[in-house]
Amino acid sequence: MMRIRGRIGDWPVDLTLELDAEDWAQLAERVAVTPPPAEPVATPANNDRLWQTALQLVREAGQVEGPRLLAQLAALAGGEAAGKRLLVRLRHCAQIRMETGADAPIYHWVAE
Repeated sequence: MMRIRGRIGDWPVDLTLELDAEDWAQLAERVAVTPPPAEPVATPANNDRLWQTALQLVREAGQVEGPRLLAQLAALAGGEAAGKRLLVRLRHCAQIRMETGADAPIYHWVAE
C-alpha cells in the first residue's frame, strides 16, 4: 500500500494505492529509473580553468553581489555545490575583498 498526500494548486490530494507483489513487478518492468545527472568530475586542469574564469568574472565586473555571483559560478561549474565551492575559495583569495552589503555580500576585485 502506498499513500500519496499533498496539494495540486489549491486542491488537497490524499490517495491510497493498494498494489500486490505482481502489480509492483509489472510497474517495475515498465518504469525505467534513470539516476540523476552527476556533477562533472573535477580534474586539476578543469579546476584551474574554473578558478581562472571565476576570478575573471569578478575582475571584469569590478564588484558583484553574492547571489548573482553564485548563480554565475553554478552555471559555469555545472552545479550549485561546485559553484559554492568556488564562492568560498573567492572569499579567501587575496585578490578579492568581500564586504557585507544591505541584502547580500558584495565581492570586489582588488587591483593588483
